[in-house]
Amino acid sequence: MRYFAVTHAASFQRFYRGFLRLLFLLEPLWRVMGQRRTQRLLLAVEKPSKSLLFDCRMCGACILGQTGMSCPMNCPKNIRNGPCGGVRANGHCEVRPDMRCVWVEAWRGSRNLRETNAILTLQPAYDQRLKGRSSWFADLERRRQERAAP
Repeated sequence: MRYFAVTHAASFQRFYRGFLRLLFLLEPLWRVMGQRRTQRLLLAVEKPSKSLLFDCRMCGACILGQTGMSCPMNCPKNIRNGPCGGVRANGHCEVRPDMRCVWVEAWRGSRNLRETNAILTLQPAYDQRLKGRSSWFADLERRRQERAAP
């Protein structure tokens, strides 16, 4: 299914952005529910949907919009800034030869996105403490902090 998401990356990106706008509009509800319940509810929806569509690993720091809807956490080496150099000539992974390199797929998917240069954005090192958390909730929190900043 994840190859389908990469092939249709632009559609998935539009849907995802619309969905995030809906989450932001529901912010008053999230405040009433509280952080703990909101996090649990979003995780209950996010985990199965993103697992099915993107083979998501629930890293809590989602960058699907920058990687052409190819989850870099599927890389056996967990590399978040491009291929490792061990990509085989056929585009498959050196660690798992039966799997296409997630970064070959990311590059293919990024060509379908409006911001074709987004894949070139240098990603910070992955924070292992975020594993299993909702990246949607993190987006809500980030937006709340941006609004509160003077």
